[in-house]
Amino acid sequence: MKNLRFRTVLKTINNFVVFFLIVAFVVTCCMMLFISTLANTMGIVFDEENITAAAKITFLNVLLLTFLFGTIDYIRRKVMVDRPVKIITDATERIMQGDFSVRLAPMHGNGMEGFNQIGLAINKMAEELSGTETLRTDFIANVSHELKTPLAVMGNYATMLQRPGITEEERCEYAKSISEAARKLAQLITNILKLNKLENQQIFPQPKEFDLGEQLCECLLGFEDAWEAKNLEIETDIQDDVRIQSDPELLSLVWNNLISNAVKFTPDGGMIGLILKTDDSSVTVQVRDTGCGIKPETGKHIFEKFYQGDTSHATQGNGLGLALVKRVVDILGGEISVQSIYGQGSTFTVKFKR
Repeated sequence: MKNLRFRTVLKTINNFVVFFLIVAFVVTCCMMLFISTLANTMGIVFDEENITAAAKITFLNVLLLTFLFGTIDYIRRKVMVDRPVKIITDATERIMQGDFSVRLAPMHGNGMEGFNQIGLAINKMAEELSGTETLRTDFIANVSHELKTPLAVMGNYATMLQRPGITEEERCEYAKSISEAARKLAQLITNILKLNKLENQQIFPQPKEFDLGEQLCECLLGFEDAWEAKNLEIETDIQDDVRIQSDPELLSLVWNNLISNAVKFTPDGGMIGLILKTDDSSVTVQVRDTGCGIKPETGKHIFEKFYQGDTSHATQGNGLGLALVKRVVDILGGEISVQSIYGQGSTFTVKFKR
């Protein structure tokens, strides 16, 4: 603090000296020109006494003008520089302390354009940080909740296994519940790690040419036991010999999640459709179902992390599947959309440029 005050005093003295020299130079030049003009045109002769008196008056005028200019400059800097800088500095300090609600109001006056540009940038930064902080807080809360549930299940059933006198049937049932909770926990952690790597661009696509129709059929057959257990009707319309240049491993993550959701949300005896079609510029994949559908307000959030619109199926997932799908499609340069009628079913459409 003392060093700052010392530097401020030095700066003030320096500014005063600079103004003094400038004013002295200008006034001296003007006085010399004035005296020279009078002597040449009017023949007036200045003696030593007159010149000495005029010099003293001129020196006082120089001091007065220097003080006046220095005061004006000080006020100008306070109003047009120091005040905006302090406002901006205070705002950035509040942001550093975690207050992302800070917003800088426009500053009015000449010369404020540059500071207003800085203010707009700070406002945008604060808004982005606020959104990021909200997502981080929600993410931690959701992860904590999702981890707590299977851990509580495992703990409860492990305690029940320790009771004396339980039957073999009860033991198998408890062990199965623990195994299922452990599977869900492992899936949750795997999806969190995958999503984290995708969002931080730690996973880079490894494109190669492959048959997309063949991959879609393999992914669909991977859920054969699930759709046969629910007696679902499968309709496919897959165009032959559709070869694309992309990352097959990442794309399989997309198809597995979409087909898994279609099977999960379609009631017994329903229908699932898988369509692959192409045109001159794009490749389109559609996954349809006759399940519960999506409410309009739910459709706005289905690609958000941990969002589960249908809580009746919450035990079968963790709300990360569609977030992973969206991120993968974005990384691969595609587009994903959903059309749904609540109570009748949904259609997810993924489109890539050829």
